[in-house]
Amino acid sequence: MENETPPPIIDQLKDYAETRIKLAKYQAIEGGTSIAAGLIADVVVFLFSLLAFIFASFTLAYLLGSLLGAVWIGFGCVSVIYLIIALVVKAKKQSLESPIVNAIIRKIFKD
Repeated sequence: MENETPPPIIDQLKDYAETRIKLAKYQAIEGGTSIAAGLIADVVVFLFSLLAFIFASFTLAYLLGSLLGAVWIGFGCVSVIYLIIALVVKAKKQSLESPIVNAIIRKIFKD
């Protein structure tokens, strides 16, 4: 049996530091790609939801227009409904912000 001497402590520390740096880079890449993929998926879901909402709005406006006898009245009713929703959201803005912020923070730090 040969007596092998371990590498000097300085070399071990350098190797350890290099390994830690590589690990940090890989973790940053993984986190960044995970956030980017989640963001892209959320944008796609948002766009399709927005399209569905727009078509549902037109459908409701035409339905109300046919029930009330004029298409413009149907579109006016839908506009008033959205105005009421906007005013309610504006009045409740403070109580709506906290859950939204918390959801975003949970999404970022989902580990």
